[in-house]
Amino acid sequence: PVGLPEARETAAKELVAALAARDDWRDADLGGSPRNGDWLRALLKAAGDAGLEAAVADDGAAPFLDLPPTYEEYLTKLPAKLRHELRRKERRFAAALAGARLVDATPETVTEDLTRFTELHRTSPGPKGKFMVPGMELFFRRLAQAMVGDGTFRLAYLESEGDMVAAAVGFRWRDRFLLYNSAFDHGWAELSPGIVMVTRLIRSAIEERLQGFDLLKGDLPYKLRFGARPRRLARLRLRR
Repeated sequence: PVGLPEARETAAKELVAALAARDDWRDADLGGSPRNGDWLRALLKAAGDAGLEAAVADDGAAPFLDLPPTYEEYLTKLPAKLRHELRRKERRFAAALAGARLVDATPETVTEDLTRFTELHRTSPGPKGKFMVPGMELFFRRLAQAMVGDGTFRLAYLESEGDMVAAAVGFRWRDRFLLYNSAFDHGWAELSPGIVMVTRLIRSAIEERLQGFDLLKGDLPYKLRFGARPRRLARLRLRR
């Protein structure tokens, strides 16, 4: 749920009461809540008050990175192995593509930039390459149209000699950046452009004085290579 903190208990109570009043279901599976979050506690209490059976199960993780004031401090706090790996990949990338820079799409360029991002995304192996179906592409374009103007929606990419080497879509919200999706040109795979892309986004977020870098749901191994902590998620299962 999304709502004001002061409305949380009332909203949880009304939501669960509305579910309990219906007779067209037996089991409800509500996922994606932070395991230590206030919403999960409020929903659990509301379920008990409504006479529903409630159980909490694991729902994976959403790795999160607390950002320090400087990029060098961020690197210093990483385990030595991770720090050396990120620095090595950055040096190797910069040596091969010396002029590569981080560029942000603007309201004037975002339509064209999203076309290229979609092309890159569809070259990804496995299920990821099948994610960007026409309806999903339209969803991304509508997000951009609605939110790129004020900087909430961000399409950033590594540009080298006019070409998009890697790109990422994310959101700025309050004091954090949320990384939603990314892709890279597999012709440059040996230079780890995806890793370099994320490290430069982390640097950018620190320079913007943001407090957190949210890698969102999915405990994929690459997310932990940036020092993020595995914030656990829970699913609330209700039974009539």
